[in-house]
Amino acid sequence: MGNEPKRIIDVADMDQHQAYKLSTGLIVPRPIGWIGTVDSDRNQNLAPYSFFNVVAQYPPTFVVAPVLGYRKDTLANLEQTREFTVNVVTEETVAAMNATAEGFDADVDEFARTGLTAVQANTVQAPLVQEATANFECVVTQLIPVGKPSGDLPGTGMLVIGEATCIHVAERVVDDNFNIDQVELKAVGRHVGGLYSTTATTLFEVERPT
Repeated sequence: MGNEPKRIIDVADMDQHQAYKLSTGLIVPRPIGWIGTVDSDRNQNLAPYSFFNVVAQYPPTFVVAPVLGYRKDTLANLEQTREFTVNVVTEETVAAMNATAEGFDADVDEFARTGLTAVQANTVQAPLVQEATANFECVVTQLIPVGKPSGDLPGTGMLVIGEATCIHVAERVVDDNFNIDQVELKAVGRHVGGLYSTTATTLFEVERPT
């Protein structure tokens, strides 16, 4: 397999759609940041992002990158209040997560529209998803523009960096040493289009070198 032919593609020769298809088709599965926010008037918003990850250990630090050029209430809310929640997507909540991706108008409460329960957080004003197995309360520390425009299409995003201030975890998935039961968690990752995968049935272990 190491000698198999590979297609070599110069990014400068690609358009945005081609680049997006390759990057999101190859970098899989991607964790889903199910982001809860409020605006300055405390109107609630909830939306999923697969341009998302954890990038530092302490305090736990996350990045999420909404694409500029498309109407997204999440970024506007983050810029206004600089607070958000990350709600972990699992098999039990993947359908509800997908429903919040519809792109409702700014005055629509995704919690009410999709039948989810908004819970007041401990340290931020942004809402928690009660049905989520775990949640992180976060504050924004940096907003960094990334990417380049691609013709008449938005090719740029805003890299939002946030630090966790409080963590909620269902007792059934965490032990006294803060180890998370990966099978019980049933976390879901994003692939392409409508494809998702779960870690619950595909786990395998590789011994790390010492």
